[in-house]
Amino acid sequence: MLNWDDPTARFKSTASPALAAVQLPVEEAPHRPSMAPAMQPTSSLSASGGATGLEEIEMGAARVRVDDKRIINCSADLNQLVPFKYEWAWQKYLDGCANHWMPQEVNMTADIALWKDPNGLTEDERVVVKRNLGFFSTADSLVANNLVLAVYRHITNPECRQYLLRQAFEEALHTHAYQYCVESLALDEGEVFNMYRELPAVARKAEWALLYTKSLGDPEFHTGTRAADQRLLRDLIAFYVIFEGIFFYVGFVQILSMGRRNKLTGVAEQFQYILRDESMHMNFGIDVINQIKIENPDLWSDSFKTEIAAMVHEAVDLETQYAYDTMPRGILGLNAPMFEEYLQFIANRRCAQIGLAEQYSGASNPFPWMSEILDLKKEKNFFETRVTEYQTGGVLSWD
Repeated sequence: MLNWDDPTARFKSTASPALAAVQLPVEEAPHRPSMAPAMQPTSSLSASGGATGLEEIEMGAARVRVDDKRIINCSADLNQLVPFKYEWAWQKYLDGCANHWMPQEVNMTADIALWKDPNGLTEDERVVVKRNLGFFSTADSLVANNLVLAVYRHITNPECRQYLLRQAFEEALHTHAYQYCVESLALDEGEVFNMYRELPAVARKAEWALLYTKSLGDPEFHTGTRAADQRLLRDLIAFYVIFEGIFFYVGFVQILSMGRRNKLTGVAEQFQYILRDESMHMNFGIDVINQIKIENPDLWSDSFKTEIAAMVHEAVDLETQYAYDTMPRGILGLNAPMFEEYLQFIANRRCAQIGLAEQYSGASNPFPWMSEILDLKKEKNFFETRVTEYQTGGVLSWD
């Protein structure tokens, strides 16, 4: 047991070998030799294995330069946040911190009364709510696991990692929000949270995503070759562009439509905040994807673009089927064919954002109000509860 009365010199180091290599005895004054030619600064981090920031510390190594930084396969010290190379990543981190909210801040009283009222909602409306809570509660857990266990390991840039940490917290916050909705409405927790194992409409999308989670999370996988880098790029597109950028949007429209009709306004308000977060996540991911393409132009080959286009078509088909499964008769002035066109419109936008050709000619947006929700700035939202652009008090501007 540690005795704080003992002199520190008597303790043996329990530090890792990497830290022990630079630990100095307390009895001796540090020796600071001049840098000999043999000690010219070089990085000790391995690009081929993906730098972790936990490698052996090399005394006398050079300071990081902006030009040393890269999104993947970077050999620069990941523990040195500055100087920034990707200012957009740092700004997104700051924006994410400013846009902070908590589920308990949302008043669920009206939702509880409406849900308990046997005539408050139709059975079809109740199905839509439960199935979306079932899908999203699993989806955000999948995204969080993917970020923490896989994506973070392969992105070798500290300012991007800073945003990934913020995103991981927000994914946990979203799962908290779904739990809060389930608890408030007294739903069967087992039914909702296990829905991805029991309901085919939900399971199909989760299974599609898990394929790419397993790929990124493979402990034997390392970037540094063209094939591996393409695999990483493909999986980033699968999660940021397709899973968060396409698979979420039927549910967002359905739940936000209920809020627009003054039904389950608390649930809808939380989904609106989640939509804002997910929009930021997607835009960050698209910036990462495009930066990887800039730094590794050989990855964006014609055959690779064909593969990505096929993934987009498969995703649109899956999400369209989800729309038909969740609302076979149509509710709230919505019907499944409207979602089919909307998903094609969304897919075209996602393709344009990553430099891929439009896949669905002439597709238009049947829900223009969705764009209005994303475009609102510092105004009361349609639930009339708080400002739409939720920000912490220190940065919120009322001008």
